[in-house]
Amino acid sequence: MGLSRCAPVVLAAALLLRSGPAGAQNLPAGFIEQVVFRGLDQPTAVRFASDGRVFVAEKSGVVQVFRDLDHPTPAVFADLRTSVNDYGDRGLFGLALPADFPRTPWVYVLYTLDAAPGGTPPRWGVPGAGGDVCPEPAGGDAAGCVAGARLSRLRAADDLATGDEQVLLDRGWCAQFPGHSVGDLAFGEDGALYVSAGDGASSGAVDWGQWGGNACGDPPQAGGALRAQSPDVPGASALFDGAVLRLDPETGRAFRDNPHAGRGAADDRVVGYGFRYPYRIAPRPGTHEVWVADIGWRTWEEIDRITDVRGRAIENFGWPCFEGESRQEGYVAANLGVCARLLARPGDVTAPVFAYRHGEPVVGGEACESGPGSAISALAFYRGGRYPSTFDGALFFADHERRCIWALPLGADGEVDVAARLTFEAGAAAPTALEIGPDGDLFYVDMTGGTIRRIRYVGMSSPPRSMLRAGNAAAGPRG
Repeated sequence: MGLSRCAPVVLAAALLLRSGPAGAQNLPAGFIEQVVFRGLDQPTAVRFASDGRVFVAEKSGVVQVFRDLDHPTPAVFADLRTSVNDYGDRGLFGLALPADFPRTPWVYVLYTLDAAPGGTPPRWGVPGAGGDVCPEPAGGDAAGCVAGARLSRLRAADDLATGDEQVLLDRGWCAQFPGHSVGDLAFGEDGALYVSAGDGASSGAVDWGQWGGNACGDPPQAGGALRAQSPDVPGASALFDGAVLRLDPETGRAFRDNPHAGRGAADDRVVGYGFRYPYRIAPRPGTHEVWVADIGWRTWEEIDRITDVRGRAIENFGWPCFEGESRQEGYVAANLGVCARLLARPGDVTAPVFAYRHGEPVVGGEACESGPGSAISALAFYRGGRYPSTFDGALFFADHERRCIWALPLGADGEVDVAARLTFEAGAAAPTALEIGPDGDLFYVDMTGGTIRRIRYVGMSSPPRSMLRAGNAAAGPRG
């Protein structure tokens, strides 16, 4: 499946949806869902070019390109399977195109490297093949299958990558366990390239780097999940695990107005840290904000906001010492120096904009699944199009395990209004990415079923039913 199970926070509130006709999907009235591409091999991301082409990344390391939405047979743009470690939550997950592509003819990719950091692939897999294994030890625990990550760009010549892969960054990431590897790629309106990755730690136990003989070469008191706090460890070089980076897409260096740009700081690329698995990111149009879908552990899922990527301070979101609305008691009980320092100054931790708890609904009375498993897996801001004005500027988000898509509309002040959240689609096909495409339609990636799906607004044949909004939903501070 490729996603570690995590935790969402639901705040108590009741919401009545505008419901559509009965069917496998429960969409608002006037909306329909269509499968536009099928037969893909675990797709992870979709991007639309201005010339009509559609690029799709597959977890194994293949990038497919479709001529347009009306041509369902793709061409292979690039095959990176020899370099990509396709095991567990690892693989090719990040894909991005410059806003003026193909005038700027680069396709950007982010993937788990099939080698230790700085090594030469393939180390664990077979050249030219996906579905890699982890032979030592069984199950990929402890020191087994240590892997780095790589951010590269590929020059496009028509529908084919040409020339050598240009590696922009392949240091600073390490995954000792098969989960919480690379996350997302996205271009902002500022021209910066945003990059996210998980902490590379164990998803099943409290992990401060005590296993495997420090296989990642972590600094003291900054191993395991504590990699996400490395900028807060005195004397340690900042790592990129559990962080969001803001880069110059030409060089891979810090963007020109990053908080620490030009200071020679090790963390000058970092604009946010303290994440567990920031699987998806979304720069908010018209602002300097970046929103983050951070997959949680046993209790919470959360949506975070980096308030200003040019700000004077780099924001810390608290993992593994904090999760969702509260302290992470497993890590707190381990008596770790990093957490002790952070608990002593909880005001230094940026609380989530919204968090929801496993086993509880995001919206009261909804038809979404709400069992013990949750994984917030997608984010996208609606920039305008054919959808009703309710959705103008709204933030869509999705949960792979719950098979559901929600929306956070804007309030009267023009800000995202958590209290007004609504269920957009219950019974979705396990979405793992959201993207706004042609005509402003919302598209999503169904990694499990191998499809790309489009949600269109076709109008209503009858007046909409009333819509109530959630109340008392503001997430409280951590601490």
